This record gives sequence, C-alpha cells and structure tokens, in this order.
Amino acid sequence: MTDTSSPALSDDELRETLDLLSTVLASVSDRVDTQTEVLGRVNKTATEARQAAFSAKTQTDPERYGDLVGQAVDAEISDSLKRLERMGTDLLKVSNRAEAVIAKAGEDQQAVYNAMRRRERKVDRFRARLPWFGLGAVVLAVAMTFGLPRFLAGDGTTCTIMGAEWTRTTDGQEACVFYGE
Repeated sequence: MTDTSSPALSDDELRETLDLLSTVLASVSDRVDTQTEVLGRVNKTATEARQAAFSAKTQTDPERYGDLVGQAVDAEISDSLKRLERMGTDLLKVSNRAEAVIAKAGEDQQAVYNAMRRRERKVDRFRARLPWFGLGAVVLAVAMTFGLPRFLAGDGTTCTIMGAEWTRTTDGQEACVFYGE
C-alpha cells in the first residue's frame, strides 16, 4: 500500500492554514449574509409584486368594477329617485281626488238638470191649464156677479150690512130690498 498521506504541517503552517480558512469562512459567511439580504429583498419584491398583481386583478375585475359603478350611481341618484317616487305617489293621490271631485260635480250637474226638467214640466203643465183657469175665473166672476148678491141677500144680517132692508113681501116671503134714494 502506498502512503498517500501528506506530511504533517508545522504549527506555523497550521496556524496560517487556520487563519486562511477562517478568512475564507468569514468571506463566505459575508457573501451568504449578502445573498440572504438580496434574497430577502427579492422575496419582499416578489411578495409586493404578487400583492400588486392581485390588487390590479381586483381593480380590473369587471364584476367588481360594475358593482362599484352601480353603487356610485345609486348613491348619486337615489335621492332623486325617491323624490320622483314620492311625487308620483302624490300625483296619483291628487289625480284620484280630482277624479272623485269631477265625478261628484257630474252627479251634482245631473241632479240640477233633473230638477230643472221637473220644474219645466210643472211650468208646461201649468201653461197647458192656464187657459182653463182663465175661463174658470171668468165664469166664476160672472157667477159671483149674479149669485153673490143673491146669496148675501138671503140672510137678514148680510142684507143690513150691504145697506138694504130685510122685509116681508105681500105673499109672506122675506126679501132683501134696496130702496133707491
């Protein structure tokens, strides 16, 4: 067998090798620390990029964007829509009241027309009977002209009131006699 072992180093060489190894180890450690920092920054940047991508995806999502636009539009016009709705309700109430008033006015007008027709019919009936009333009045006046004095003269008291005298005739009947002066 061949001895491949290296001869043992002297203490100075060993110290120098250890110093060199510690320098290399410190250098490697510094490089690892630097790379760790770089990797941390890269990781942080990647995380921020991912968050930005998610945020951008959320911002450009049409459904979410549509909801936001809908909410903004709704917030702007909701008061106007409520006022329009109240106005529509109020107009409907006023329209119903106006319709009721117009219907009542129509009924009242019809009642007035009916009353006028009844009165006109009464007047027409009275006018149709008026000639008969006039004829009756003339007949009554003639009858009264001849009959009233005779009727009044049939009693002693009314005879005296008319300025005549109540006397007996030759045949024994009583009569009201006017003596001319």
